[in-house]
Amino acid sequence: MRATSLHLSEEMVRVLTRAATLVVIIVTLWPGYALALPTFNRQTGQNCQACHAGGQFPELTPYGRLFKLTGYTLGERQTLPFSAMGVVSDSKVNNATKSDDPKADFQKNNQLIFATASAFAAGKITDNLGAFLQVTYDNYASQSDDGKFHGHTNADNMDIRYADRSIDANHDLIWGISANNNPSVQDVWNSAAAWMQYVPVPSPTSSRFIDGTTPYPGFASGGNIAGITAYAYWNQWLYVEAGGYRSAKGIASFMSAGIADANKTKLKGTNPYWRATLTHEWGPHNIMVGTSGMIADVFNDPLDTSDPNSVHHFRDIGVDSQYQYLLDPHTVTVQVAYMRDHHRVPSFLANQPVADVNGNPLPNTNAIDRTNVFRAKASYVYEAKYGTSLAFFNQTGTTDSALYDPTRVQGNISGNPVVRGWTSEVFWMPIQNIRLGLQYTIYDKYNGASHNYDGSGRNASDNSSLFFYVWGAY
Repeated sequence: MRATSLHLSEEMVRVLTRAATLVVIIVTLWPGYALALPTFNRQTGQNCQACHAGGQFPELTPYGRLFKLTGYTLGERQTLPFSAMGVVSDSKVNNATKSDDPKADFQKNNQLIFATASAFAAGKITDNLGAFLQVTYDNYASQSDDGKFHGHTNADNMDIRYADRSIDANHDLIWGISANNNPSVQDVWNSAAAWMQYVPVPSPTSSRFIDGTTPYPGFASGGNIAGITAYAYWNQWLYVEAGGYRSAKGIASFMSAGIADANKTKLKGTNPYWRATLTHEWGPHNIMVGTSGMIADVFNDPLDTSDPNSVHHFRDIGVDSQYQYLLDPHTVTVQVAYMRDHHRVPSFLANQPVADVNGNPLPNTNAIDRTNVFRAKASYVYEAKYGTSLAFFNQTGTTDSALYDPTRVQGNISGNPVVRGWTSEVFWMPIQNIRLGLQYTIYDKYNGASHNYDGSGRNASDNSSLFFYVWGAY
């Protein structure tokens, strides 16, 4: 135990030394106007803390939620409503030795990389119409046979909305319509599926075990689809929303632009989505309890949608809650979320025989699977500069031979989806536009077991990972 702790401390010292060097370079070279804010801040004239809890983007405050619910229209329209962000990171897996090919299984392990960047067109279009459009560049999107990585750009989160507000001494009604490409990206609470995980995840396989890749409550349909939802927020107390999602094609094809056809989500018909919350604010405190859900029929092969029976039927129902305390210089946020997924597979994939690597028969594959994901996180920020957080994640579900995979590192010989662990983080914002974070994710169980989960001797604790990032936005 002492040797492990010493090894971790040495790695942390190395990473922190790199962080200090980066900070000196960034703060020294960043131009004098660096304290200018991204496009929403320039539009509203507010600083980051007004919209984001403790200035930590993208977590929203009550004012930030109001800004989004009213269609991104508060303030003055910008002539050039553009922003950009980028991430530099370093991932270090606890044990990279139990592998047939470490260079493939742990690409760029313990190497500082420029991971990803995004460009945004966002803000007020008219008094009632606004948008949030994100396009993302992945510097490590693919790798050729010679080992060279290639970058790629594609559509990311998108939300275009029309909104209005009716308010007098006795009532306050905000209502609107959102066209978006990712169920819950239009949501305004930080415990929503699209926003509980927000640090961009690098593509190299050395980052496959960091916090951003751990289980999060989410909708099985995923993103790169197209939906329209209508919502209403009554007296800043009751929020309700409902709508439907279809494949992103025709006039909505821009919502999946840049994504290969083989990787696009193809939906059968219109798939319903709903959301409801109760909120209350008193003094520096605010709290929300809510529920959300979606039913989705996803074609097994996105390149062949000719058979209406070749769909996976998903029913996702979740509950979540958030508490915030916002009073300078302190910010406290607590989030809890749970999602239950009911998955009925296409008939041709159910009750299929499976054998292990020795030829021994395993139970036939399931017709129905259930997965449960629970996540809780508490964070504290001081003076909108210094912060820490602690998160717990736990995924459980039915055992299914369809999950059997004897592949080293990422394999699963139990057929059970359980993943459990903790992530601790410290972060610092030397200036409003830049965030530096250091996360350590510890696994207690991975792919169904604590020990030898892949059949080749790899343990869950071998996947524990240290992750350092520098995240900048302008």
